Amino acid sequence: MCLHIAFLPTYAASIREGQNIQSNKHNLWLIAAAAIIAPFMEVLDTSIANVALPYIAGNLSSSRDEAVWVLTSYLVANAVVLPMSGWISHRIGRKRFYLISILLFTLSSFFCGIAPSLSFLILFRVLQGLGGGGLQPTTQAILADVFPHERIASAFTLYSVVIVLAPTLGPVLGGWLSDNWGWRWIFFLNIPCGIAAYFLNRAPSTRDRKNPPQRLFHRLPGPAGYRPWSRLSRIRS
Repeated sequence: MCLHIAFLPTYAASIREGQNIQSNKHNLWLIAAAAIIAPFMEVLDTSIANVALPYIAGNLSSSRDEAVWVLTSYLVANAVVLPMSGWISHRIGRKRFYLISILLFTLSSFFCGIAPSLSFLILFRVLQGLGGGGLQPTTQAILADVFPHERIASAFTLYSVVIVLAPTLGPVLGGWLSDNWGWRWIFFLNIPCGIAAYFLNRAPSTRDRKNPPQRLFHRLPGPAGYRPWSRLSRIRS
Protein backbone atom coordinates (compact mmCIF):
# COMPACT_ATOMS: atom_id res chain seq x y z
CA MET A 1 0.00 0.00 0.00
CA CYS A 2 2.81 2.42 0.91
CA LEU A 3 4.59 1.53 -2.31
CA HIS A 4 1.53 2.49 -4.34
CA ILE A 5 1.19 5.80 -2.48
CA ALA A 6 4.87 6.59 -3.06
CA PHE A 7 4.44 6.20 -6.79
CA LEU A 8 1.37 8.45 -7.02
CA PRO A 9 3.27 11.80 -7.39
CA THR A 10 5.50 10.34 -10.11
CA TYR A 11 2.48 8.92 -11.93
CA ALA A 12 0.61 12.24 -11.73
CA ALA A 13 3.66 14.12 -13.01
CA SER A 14 3.95 11.74 -15.96
CA ILE A 15 0.28 12.30 -16.82
CA ARG A 16 0.72 16.09 -16.78
CA GLU A 17 3.84 15.80 -18.92
CA GLY A 18 1.98 13.61 -21.41
CA GLN A 19 -0.88 16.09 -21.56
CA ASN A 20 1.53 18.97 -22.21
CA ILE A 21 3.24 17.02 -24.99
CA GLN A 22 -0.14 16.16 -26.51
CA SER A 23 -1.29 19.81 -26.41
CA ASN A 24 1.95 21.02 -28.01
CA LYS A 25 1.33 18.82 -31.05
CA HIS A 26 -1.35 21.27 -32.19
CA ASN A 27 -0.59 24.79 -33.29
CA LEU A 28 -2.76 26.91 -31.03
CA TRP A 29 -2.62 29.89 -33.37
CA LEU A 30 -4.03 27.83 -36.24
CA ILE A 31 -6.87 26.79 -33.95
CA ALA A 32 -7.43 30.43 -33.02
CA ALA A 33 -7.41 31.49 -36.68
CA ALA A 34 -9.99 28.84 -37.56
CA ALA A 35 -12.21 29.89 -34.66
CA ILE A 36 -12.01 33.63 -35.41
CA ILE A 37 -13.13 33.39 -39.06
CA ALA A 38 -16.83 33.15 -38.18
CA PRO A 39 -17.03 36.04 -35.66
CA PHE A 40 -15.03 38.19 -38.08
CA MET A 41 -17.71 37.73 -40.74
CA GLU A 42 -20.47 38.28 -38.18
CA VAL A 43 -19.02 41.61 -37.02
CA LEU A 44 -18.28 42.58 -40.62
CA ASP A 45 -21.97 42.22 -41.45
CA THR A 46 -22.92 44.80 -38.82
CA SER A 47 -21.37 47.56 -40.97
CA ILE A 48 -20.94 46.20 -44.50
CA ALA A 49 -24.58 46.86 -45.41
CA ASN A 50 -24.55 50.51 -44.30
CA VAL A 51 -23.27 51.95 -47.56
CA ALA A 52 -25.31 49.46 -49.62
CA LEU A 53 -28.68 50.73 -48.35
CA PRO A 54 -29.25 53.12 -51.30
CA TYR A 55 -28.54 50.29 -53.74
CA ILE A 56 -30.85 47.93 -51.84
CA ALA A 57 -33.64 50.50 -51.67
CA GLY A 58 -33.39 51.29 -55.36
CA ASN A 59 -33.17 47.69 -56.52
CA LEU A 60 -36.02 46.44 -54.32
CA SER A 61 -38.27 49.48 -54.93
CA SER A 62 -38.40 50.67 -51.34
CA SER A 63 -37.64 53.87 -49.48
CA ARG A 64 -34.53 54.67 -47.46
CA ASP A 65 -36.49 54.43 -44.21
CA GLU A 66 -37.74 50.97 -45.09
CA ALA A 67 -34.26 49.82 -46.14
CA VAL A 68 -32.90 50.75 -42.68
CA TRP A 69 -34.73 47.68 -41.35
CA VAL A 70 -32.07 45.60 -43.09
CA LEU A 71 -29.66 46.85 -40.42
CA THR A 72 -32.09 47.00 -37.50
CA SER A 73 -33.44 43.48 -37.93
CA TYR A 74 -29.94 41.99 -37.93
CA LEU A 75 -28.81 43.88 -34.83
CA VAL A 76 -31.97 43.09 -32.85
CA ALA A 77 -31.81 39.36 -33.65
CA ASN A 78 -28.12 39.40 -32.77
CA ALA A 79 -28.82 41.01 -29.42
CA VAL A 80 -31.52 38.44 -28.61
CA VAL A 81 -29.23 35.43 -29.01
CA LEU A 82 -26.11 36.98 -27.50
CA PRO A 83 -27.07 36.69 -23.80
CA MET A 84 -28.55 33.22 -24.35
CA SER A 85 -25.38 31.74 -25.87
CA GLY A 86 -24.01 30.39 -22.61
CA TRP A 87 -27.30 28.72 -21.71
CA ILE A 88 -27.67 27.12 -25.15
CA SER A 89 -24.04 25.95 -25.18
CA HIS A 90 -24.53 24.32 -21.80
CA ARG A 91 -27.61 22.44 -23.01
CA ILE A 92 -26.58 21.16 -26.43
CA GLY A 93 -22.79 21.43 -26.27
CA ARG A 94 -20.51 24.30 -27.17
CA LYS A 95 -19.15 22.83 -30.38
CA ARG A 96 -22.56 21.76 -31.64
CA PHE A 97 -24.00 25.22 -30.96
CA TYR A 98 -21.01 26.84 -32.66
CA LEU A 99 -21.37 24.73 -35.81
CA ILE A 100 -25.14 25.26 -35.94
CA SER A 101 -24.59 29.03 -35.65
CA ILE A 102 -22.05 28.98 -38.49
CA LEU A 103 -24.38 26.91 -40.67
CA LEU A 104 -27.39 29.13 -40.00
CA PHE A 105 -25.36 32.29 -40.61
CA THR A 106 -23.97 30.97 -43.92
CA LEU A 107 -27.29 29.68 -45.25
CA SER A 108 -29.14 32.86 -44.33
CA SER A 109 -26.41 34.90 -46.04
CA PHE A 110 -27.09 33.00 -49.24
CA PHE A 111 -30.83 33.62 -48.96
CA CYS A 112 -30.18 37.31 -48.26
CA GLY A 113 -28.25 37.48 -51.51
CA ILE A 114 -31.13 36.03 -53.54
CA ALA A 115 -33.96 37.81 -51.70
CA PRO A 116 -36.60 38.92 -54.24
CA SER A 117 -38.10 41.67 -52.06
CA LEU A 118 -37.32 43.78 -49.03
CA SER A 119 -39.64 41.73 -46.80
CA PHE A 120 -37.77 38.52 -47.57
CA LEU A 121 -34.45 40.28 -47.11
CA ILE A 122 -35.46 41.49 -43.65
CA LEU A 123 -36.67 37.99 -42.75
CA PHE A 124 -33.40 36.39 -43.82
CA ARG A 125 -31.44 39.11 -42.02
CA VAL A 126 -33.26 38.13 -38.82
CA LEU A 127 -32.16 34.53 -39.36
CA GLN A 128 -28.66 35.74 -40.08
CA GLY A 129 -28.60 37.69 -36.83
CA LEU A 130 -29.87 34.67 -34.90
CA GLY A 131 -27.08 32.58 -36.35
CA GLY A 132 -24.40 35.19 -35.78
CA GLY A 133 -25.40 36.10 -32.24
CA GLY A 134 -23.73 33.05 -30.70
CA LEU A 135 -20.45 33.24 -32.61
CA GLN A 136 -18.62 35.85 -30.54
CA PRO A 137 -19.21 34.47 -27.01
CA THR A 138 -18.64 30.90 -28.18
CA THR A 139 -15.37 31.85 -29.86
CA GLN A 140 -14.19 33.56 -26.68
CA ALA A 141 -15.05 30.42 -24.69
CA ILE A 142 -13.13 28.28 -27.18
CA LEU A 143 -10.04 30.48 -26.94
CA ALA A 144 -10.18 30.47 -23.15
CA ASP A 145 -10.52 26.69 -23.17
CA VAL A 146 -7.78 25.90 -25.69
CA PHE A 147 -5.03 28.31 -24.67
CA PRO A 148 -3.07 27.87 -21.42
CA HIS A 149 -3.43 30.55 -18.77
CA GLU A 150 -0.12 32.22 -19.57
CA ARG A 151 -1.12 32.69 -23.25
CA ILE A 152 -4.77 33.68 -22.91
CA ALA A 153 -3.88 37.39 -23.03
CA SER A 154 -2.15 36.94 -26.40
CA ALA A 155 -5.09 34.98 -27.78
CA PHE A 156 -7.61 37.63 -26.76
CA THR A 157 -5.35 40.35 -28.14
CA LEU A 158 -5.54 38.67 -31.55
CA TYR A 159 -9.29 38.31 -31.16
CA SER A 160 -9.69 41.99 -30.23
CA VAL A 161 -7.63 43.15 -33.22
CA VAL A 162 -9.75 41.08 -35.61
CA ILE A 163 -13.04 42.23 -34.08
CA VAL A 164 -12.00 45.89 -34.23
CA LEU A 165 -10.74 45.51 -37.80
CA ALA A 166 -13.96 43.97 -39.12
CA PRO A 167 -16.33 46.98 -38.71
CA THR A 168 -13.59 49.23 -40.08
CA LEU A 169 -13.33 47.23 -43.29
CA GLY A 170 -17.10 46.82 -43.59
CA PRO A 171 -18.09 50.16 -45.18
CA VAL A 172 -15.10 50.16 -47.53
CA LEU A 173 -15.67 46.62 -48.69
CA GLY A 174 -19.43 47.09 -48.89
CA GLY A 175 -19.11 50.21 -51.02
CA TRP A 176 -16.62 48.58 -53.39
CA LEU A 177 -18.74 45.46 -53.84
CA SER A 178 -21.93 47.47 -54.34
CA ASP A 179 -20.32 49.69 -56.99
CA ASN A 180 -18.58 46.94 -58.94
CA TRP A 181 -20.48 43.71 -58.35
CA GLY A 182 -23.85 44.65 -56.87
CA TRP A 183 -25.21 44.81 -53.34
CA ARG A 184 -26.04 41.09 -53.27
CA TRP A 185 -22.34 40.26 -53.14
CA ILE A 186 -22.01 41.74 -49.66
CA PHE A 187 -23.95 38.64 -48.54
CA PHE A 188 -22.44 36.15 -50.99
CA LEU A 189 -19.06 37.06 -49.52
CA ASN A 190 -19.98 35.19 -46.34
CA ILE A 191 -20.57 31.88 -48.10
CA PRO A 192 -16.97 30.74 -48.81
CA CYS A 193 -15.81 32.06 -45.43
CA GLY A 194 -18.67 30.30 -43.66
CA ILE A 195 -17.99 27.00 -45.43
CA ALA A 196 -14.30 27.23 -44.54
CA ALA A 197 -15.10 28.04 -40.90
CA TYR A 198 -17.58 25.14 -40.67
CA PHE A 199 -15.24 22.45 -41.96
CA LEU A 200 -12.19 23.78 -40.12
CA ASN A 201 -14.06 23.60 -36.82
CA ARG A 202 -15.93 20.39 -37.56
CA ALA A 203 -13.07 17.94 -36.91
CA PRO A 204 -13.97 15.75 -33.91
CA SER A 205 -11.85 16.10 -30.79
CA THR A 206 -11.04 13.66 -28.04
CA ARG A 207 -13.00 15.74 -25.53
CA ASP A 208 -16.14 15.58 -27.68
CA ARG A 209 -15.95 11.79 -27.84
CA LYS A 210 -15.31 11.40 -24.12
CA ASN A 211 -17.80 14.04 -22.94
CA PRO A 212 -20.86 14.09 -25.21
CA PRO A 213 -23.45 16.78 -24.42
CA GLN A 214 -26.21 15.66 -22.11
CA ARG A 215 -29.76 15.53 -23.29
CA LEU A 216 -31.91 18.58 -22.79
CA PHE A 217 -34.48 16.95 -20.47
CA HIS A 218 -31.68 15.96 -18.06
CA ARG A 219 -31.03 19.64 -17.43
CA LEU A 220 -34.57 21.00 -17.36
CA PRO A 221 -35.81 22.42 -14.07
CA GLY A 222 -38.73 20.76 -12.35
CA PRO A 223 -39.93 17.14 -12.49
CA ALA A 224 -38.73 16.58 -16.08
CA GLY A 225 -35.10 17.05 -15.14
CA TYR A 226 -35.12 16.38 -11.41
CA ARG A 227 -32.68 13.67 -10.38
CA PRO A 228 -32.63 13.23 -6.60
CA TRP A 229 -29.66 10.83 -6.65
CA SER A 230 -27.42 13.54 -8.14
CA ARG A 231 -27.75 15.69 -5.02
CA LEU A 232 -27.19 12.59 -2.85
CA SER A 233 -24.03 11.67 -4.73
CA ARG A 234 -22.60 15.15 -4.21
CA ILE A 235 -23.27 14.91 -0.48
CA ARG A 236 -21.56 11.53 -0.25
CA SER A 237 -18.53 12.72 -2.17
